[in-house]
Amino acid sequence: GIHPNALAYSMTTLGAGMMNSIFNFYYVKLFLNRYKISEVAFHQAQVVFMIWNAINDPLFGYIQDNSKFVCCSRRQFSILYGAPLYALAFLLPWFPWKHYEEGDWLSGLHLIVALCTFDGLLTFVLLAQCALFAEISTRHESRLQLIKYNQVATLIGSTSILFCGLVSDNMENFAYFQAFTVLVAVLATACMCYTGKYSTSQYEQRESCMENTKLENDDGALSWSSVISLTKQIMTEKNFLFFVTMNFFQVFHLAFCNNFMMIFADNLIPKDVLSSSIRSIMYGAGFICPQCLVLLSHASLKKFGYYRIILFSFYFEGIAAAVMFVLGPEHYYLLAFYLTANMVIVQASFSLFNLPLADIIDADFMKHKRRSPLSSMVFGTNALFTKPAQSLAPMLVVTILNQFGYENLNNEVAQSDPSLFLGLHDAMFYLICLVPLCIAVIQILTWTPFSIQN
Repeated sequence: GIHPNALAYSMTTLGAGMMNSIFNFYYVKLFLNRYKISEVAFHQAQVVFMIWNAINDPLFGYIQDNSKFVCCSRRQFSILYGAPLYALAFLLPWFPWKHYEEGDWLSGLHLIVALCTFDGLLTFVLLAQCALFAEISTRHESRLQLIKYNQVATLIGSTSILFCGLVSDNMENFAYFQAFTVLVAVLATACMCYTGKYSTSQYEQRESCMENTKLENDDGALSWSSVISLTKQIMTEKNFLFFVTMNFFQVFHLAFCNNFMMIFADNLIPKDVLSSSIRSIMYGAGFICPQCLVLLSHASLKKFGYYRIILFSFYFEGIAAAVMFVLGPEHYYLLAFYLTANMVIVQASFSLFNLPLADIIDADFMKHKRRSPLSSMVFGTNALFTKPAQSLAPMLVVTILNQFGYENLNNEVAQSDPSLFLGLHDAMFYLICLVPLCIAVIQILTWTPFSIQN
């Protein structure tokens, strides 16, 4: 039968999945190509976002673990009250504040506000959900069941990219695109509110009896000095450091795929080779197939454990990139397949990262004999070090592309003389092959010594 708690938990994943995949996939192309943001403004926005992105995770983790306000301390209420705001934040980028001229300063401000608001609310809601993951149950079977429900939810949520592409002709028809995002925001709010109303955690049954004793000897929340010492304890754990380093490059790789797959495919694969609807299906597959893959690999997860599967994915990425590089850019169908497959593998292995993190939380809990696990703090500290990669990836790639004239791509002169872009196309092809190759090598080196294996 259906497990009601796992269902309630995964509804937030469904809502967030619908919004996040559209946001990450379209925002870079929208601001560069449609709003014509200048490179400087784009970088400024990414730097502000990088700082905010790194601070807000530990900040909200601390608030949620130690707050007196029910809307912050109860995971369910954080989700319930955060959901409608999160959906509104998702709508921010798609509606320009005026007609933007090329290099308009307002488009830069628009990007800063859109990125920071969306990420702040995403963090607030999803951190509560991550903590709920560790707190619903400590049994490995229950956690695997949660992951299974979660994957199905992510799978359904990720179809938003496919439908969005088909409805809006891959954002060519902007009015349809805007209407579709409003529909997604409404559906996502409904899904997340369901989690807020119907999920329960194992610590809550205990909490109601502890509440009375707690009120009598409450010395206030954790002090900052204890937060610093707890963070130090988490960070001196060498498995945590191996994991965080490996995760940083995974987040970088994922942002690289999400933000630029569409831009690379548009430029390297001629329009007459792949039609618009086929492209929509290809982009959709990049988001939908990873979830199918994780669901299908459930048996091998039990058999081999996550450690080996994650390691295998790195070898696969590295070898695929090397082969593509040797074959060259003129094999269009192969290139389309490689772009999609690369995105699928990166996304699929990334979906498993809650398992090593939950094991790190449990190991820390046992080692320091804590009263309750430091779930939010471990997730928050991990985010503090890995989130900057989300901004570094687009900054690095946009800088490289603009060296080769990407910003002139929409000019009339450029349209008439395609030979101007041979250098740009070569640069794109090198990026597509060399970025995954280098990342795979680094990840193999940092993940191999990880020693907590389920």
